[in-house]
Amino acid sequence: MYAIFRALGKQFKAEKGKTLRLPLMSAEPGSKVTFDEVLLSSDGDTIKAGAPLVKGAKVVAEVVGVGKEPKIYVFKFKRRKNYRRKTGHRQKFTEVRITDVKLG
Repeated sequence: MYAIFRALGKQFKAEKGKTLRLPLMSAEPGSKVTFDEVLLSSDGDTIKAGAPLVKGAKVVAEVVGVGKEPKIYVFKFKRRKNYRRKTGHRQKFTEVRITDVKLG
């Protein structure tokens, strides 16, 4: 049993008990979050595809915590011009554990 839902501009596959890393949300660790924009749901035998959303379906998750991804380095240079720039970036994320998938 799984569902594909949309949250924060991206799509994710949710299965009960699975842990996902979503882009940073304003939610406290330990709180419950509900995602109503379910695009597709499956119970193992039948698949329901929404047009655009599946009616009555939702995904309930618990916020585990927040963190940062590993650092990505960006290096720009132009040859023979003495131009070099090195910068880094760490994307923040919210980790959630799927507690329930309601297929609708």
